[in-house]
Amino acid sequence: MRKVYLYLCVFFMLLMRVNAQDVQAIRGETTYPFLLKNSGLDSSTTEKQPVFVFLHGRSLSGTNLDRVKRYGVLYAINKGQEVPGIIVAPQSKGGWDADKVMEIVDYVIGHYNADPDRIYVCGMSMGAYGTMDVAGKYPERVAAAVAICGGGSSQYASNLTQVPIWLHHGTADRAVPISESKKIMRAIKKEDPDANVSLNVIKGGTHGSVERLFHDDAIYNWMLKFRKRHKS
Repeated sequence: MRKVYLYLCVFFMLLMRVNAQDVQAIRGETTYPFLLKNSGLDSSTTEKQPVFVFLHGRSLSGTNLDRVKRYGVLYAINKGQEVPGIIVAPQSKGGWDADKVMEIVDYVIGHYNADPDRIYVCGMSMGAYGTMDVAGKYPERVAAAVAICGGGSSQYASNLTQVPIWLHHGTADRAVPISESKKIMRAIKKEDPDANVSLNVIKGGTHGSVERLFHDDAIYNWMLKFRKRHKS
């Protein structure tokens, strides 16, 4: 029995090592450092891969890049969630700059087998606000966006009508009230009543509990339905 236990320990240690090596830390190439994982179903394929950009909340800000693994897309993958494509998780020191996020996207497109027509941005809390800023400033480049327990700036409302957006917010969120998501959705709908924006109201959901959305296929499958078609 002891031998079986030791074998299992060694197996899981090796598995954790493989997972750790699977994630690359990119520093010094762009303003924000970032983690990158290529989860393409077949690493030898020549098909360009979708890019999922995850923007963290304020609690993960700082200079320790490993903190970005504590929740969100990379954390979900480590727990068994499958996300096909290239996953990018930058770290900010507080707040998100849309230009600096897009700088990373450009780097990934230039250095990896990334599909510029399938750039997806998702974020939680502060990262949800950042998601809306990126989609709002670069609507011609973001294929779809998912913003969880955040909000957005109404200055981008007109541009955001051009991007499919799925908002998620819990009714018991005390850190960022659900009224923030409702407000940006109203602003977008005011610009275009037919805009593809919707709000998933999570009854009883708190600011932290909605993180479980990253551990389900739904948000990824939804984003993958969309692509930009700007190629000649």
